[in-house]
Amino acid sequence: MEVAYLQTPIGISEFKGDVNGLVSARVLDYDVPIGIIPEVLEDAIYQFREYFEGTRKSFNLKLNPEGTDFQKKVWDLLQEIPYGKTISYLELSKRLGDPKAIRAVAAANGKNPLWIVIPCHRVIGSNGDLTGYAGGLHRKKWLLEHEGPVKQMTLF
Repeated sequence: MEVAYLQTPIGISEFKGDVNGLVSARVLDYDVPIGIIPEVLEDAIYQFREYFEGTRKSFNLKLNPEGTDFQKKVWDLLQEIPYGKTISYLELSKRLGDPKAIRAVAAANGKNPLWIVIPCHRVIGSNGDLTGYAGGLHRKKWLLEHEGPVKQMTLF
């Protein structure tokens, strides 16, 4: 398993993967040396750079996340949420076919190993509140604002 790191506007991201695909992408709450990017992870780093620069709205990567069949179903549904859009946990449960599975869906969402690529940050509470995010609510807010239709302009 190869590992690479990328400095982003909201922390250092860690990527793990091999020839079978990207296994995990997560944000760290501590610093690590960035180092050399293994060839097998170069495309992931390149696409993440584009995402943070605002020029990429979707990812085209070979993915190989580890999880249960149920988690993978939820993660597949998450990938259908368009850039710049949000849905509620209840709506996600309905799309799965079981509105009563909201807690299980939320738990699977929280176990997402592929930060941003599988856009769990696009899931919010039914009342519009930002709820639960493994990377921290400040990062979820940043990501949603980054993907939002209105970009804050600087005056100077």
